[in-house]
Amino acid sequence: MKFKASIALISAISLAGCATQPGEDRNNTAIGAAIGAVAGAVIGGQTDNDGNRDRGVIAGALIGAAAGAGIGHHMDKQEDEFRAALEDEQRRSEIEIERVRDDLLKLTFENEVTFDVDSAEVKPHSYSSLEKVAQVMTKYGSTAEIVGHTDSTGSENYNLQLSEKRAHSVKNFLVSSGVPGSMLSYRGRGEFEPRAANDNAAGRQLNRRVELFVQPSDATRSNVVGR
Repeated sequence: MKFKASIALISAISLAGCATQPGEDRNNTAIGAAIGAVAGAVIGGQTDNDGNRDRGVIAGALIGAAAGAGIGHHMDKQEDEFRAALEDEQRRSEIEIERVRDDLLKLTFENEVTFDVDSAEVKPHSYSSLEKVAQVMTKYGSTAEIVGHTDSTGSENYNLQLSEKRAHSVKNFLVSSGVPGSMLSYRGRGEFEPRAANDNAAGRQLNRRVELFVQPSDATRSNVVGR
């Protein structure tokens, strides 16, 4: 019973620590600390071997909070650098940058800017943008999954193949720009994950995209937590 009460107390304190007022931005570092505290508390309670589960909960919470805050701060800095480096592209609505969760960023590239119609060859116009992405990823020791998407025009099989080829082309370009191939994976989703309706031109344009899901590598996580 005391173990459950300890978890509940840590959860409440953690959530209160990262609460915001309406209209304020939530602090990602605080969120990471809160999530890490709760996860660490659970693990600490399970692994404590001296019979004092409450002490294990508290120790685990402190370690988890430090780890979560460290990763959150690391990703805050990386997000800021992406936004600064890609400021022009964002202003032209060529690239979107979104914080999906505390340790995950999503960069969305508009297909019309990155590829010609029915082509999987990266346009020269996008070289500079992808080189900027590679520079930031290399600096922060990041990994990325690259996912290609299409609209529903054409057959499902053709769209799936085209989306995979485009994701592969982006991977190859990032590797040529200095990102280790071991840090990158890719896949195509074709028309199967639309973010808008395909029954109008505006929706189809939104659905044609390549997304990069960027997060810290295992080595980077260890280095950040160990500081």
